[in-house]
Amino acid sequence: MGLTGSIDIFHAVAGLLVGTLVGLTGVGGGSLMTPLLVLLFGVSAKTAVGTDLLFAAITKIAGSAVHGSRESVEWKIVRRMALGSVPAAVLTLLVMASVGKVGDGTEHVILVSLASLLALTSLAVIGRKWLFRHAHDGDAVRSPGVEIGGTVALGALIGVAVSVSSVGAGAIGVTVLLVLYPRLPVARIVGSDIAHAVPLTLIAGTGHWVMGDVNGTLLTNLLIGSIPGVVIGSYLSSRAPDRILQPLLALVLAVSSWQLFVKANTPEKVKIEAIAPAKAAEVR
Repeated sequence: MGLTGSIDIFHAVAGLLVGTLVGLTGVGGGSLMTPLLVLLFGVSAKTAVGTDLLFAAITKIAGSAVHGSRESVEWKIVRRMALGSVPAAVLTLLVMASVGKVGDGTEHVILVSLASLLALTSLAVIGRKWLFRHAHDGDAVRSPGVEIGGTVALGALIGVAVSVSSVGAGAIGVTVLLVLYPRLPVARIVGSDIAHAVPLTLIAGTGHWVMGDVNGTLLTNLLIGSIPGVVIGSYLSSRAPDRILQPLLALVLAVSSWQLFVKANTPEKVKIEAIAPAKAAEVR
């Protein structure tokens, strides 16, 4: 079978849509792609998380390249976040590798974690608009220790969240950074957050790949759409209708969170229905 035989147009279109959202808003990688794979395409939670992490890493390389060319990356923030996120991600992956083969229990934990983080991300997207307007209103000067400690702690929390669920580096990271660095231009905060997500998702995705949680064919199909999508979204970001786009994105995240909570709380029912026909055949 040739290369074209393995191309799935629906996966490519999903990658295009999510990549465009990442370019437009800085949000949408793990927040939208993982629930999309689980709910729409029926991919297992572990495989969806692992595949999405490498998908996000490669996709955001293109996005961070655009921000880098515009000099909208604050590298000291990237280094501080990485100081917390990289060790936290490695430790989380080691724990998952040692206890990851517990079947349905692991699937349930991932789904609940993902749903919870999506709900928080939805709130962060709504609150981010207000923070953007008032980011420069406060005149209080924070000590360097508070900025550094808070940024490292934020990185550590995101490192754990991203490794478990692939969600956390987008809207939540930007929202907290706006609080920690209220005088920094918003464009530099968004660019720094995207740049930090590249090594973090690459490390976490590689860990999931080693554990066998990455579907290479699925990853390729998603990237076929996402790479041009994120480039298009990055160039259109200055013209994005913010008043429409952000509430719509928050609504999608909230609905995805609710659906994942429902899915996480009804796995046994699905299994019983799948096993029942086999048992009936044995009785006959």
